[in-house]
Amino acid sequence: MILEVKHLESGYGASQVLFGVDLSIQSGQVVTVLGRNGMGKSTLLKTLFGALPIKKGEVFFAGQQINTWTTDKIARAGMAIVPEGRHCFPNLTVKEHLTAFVAHRNPQTSKPWTPERVFELFPRLRERQNNMGNQLSGGEQQMLAIGRALVTNPKLLILDEASEGLAPKIREEIWQCLDVLRAQGQTILIIDKYVQRLMRLADHHIILEKGQVVWQGDSAQLGADPTLWERYLGV
Repeated sequence: MILEVKHLESGYGASQVLFGVDLSIQSGQVVTVLGRNGMGKSTLLKTLFGALPIKKGEVFFAGQQINTWTTDKIARAGMAIVPEGRHCFPNLTVKEHLTAFVAHRNPQTSKPWTPERVFELFPRLRERQNNMGNQLSGGEQQMLAIGRALVTNPKLLILDEASEGLAPKIREEIWQCLDVLRAQGQTILIIDKYVQRLMRLADHHIILEKGQVVWQGDSAQLGADPTLWERYLGV
């Protein structure tokens, strides 16, 4: 088990947002967290990464309880995030982004990610390796954010709205990249809104509504019940 969340409660100060959230991710799985805006998805990520305190419940990552760990310690243990908004550094080149964050946080990886492997995955980044982070298009920044996370060789890769604001062609490139990562056994947690595409990619789906898990199941179950889409996803 890579990630196990038990009865998680969290929020901002006196305002509680998550109410008894349970979820688990096995090694090699691709899992999604779905739900409309404001239902607790971002709060869940911030809590998993130690940016928000856990009020109640437990979080286990790679077999260790991480309730009181700092964000830095959680990252060094092998959890990596591709954040919403990409957050590429304007004063670093593409190549510097990929070399500065190289680490080997998953000893079970048979073929570690390197800057060269990222260039193979995203040839466009090779062409722009000397460009600064703020000289890239939105799609190129998203590729760089994914590559930056991959070179840490994470046990768990988390993508927060990775396809948000991208042109359809570029969005499909990102999905194809995730297909490759899944085939290579990378464990992934995805927060996104493109349900139909996620059903082709993910093993398991979790729907959050008002900070609670209201449904979970596989892609066949999600596809077979369109009322779920209308009730909880606004699709």
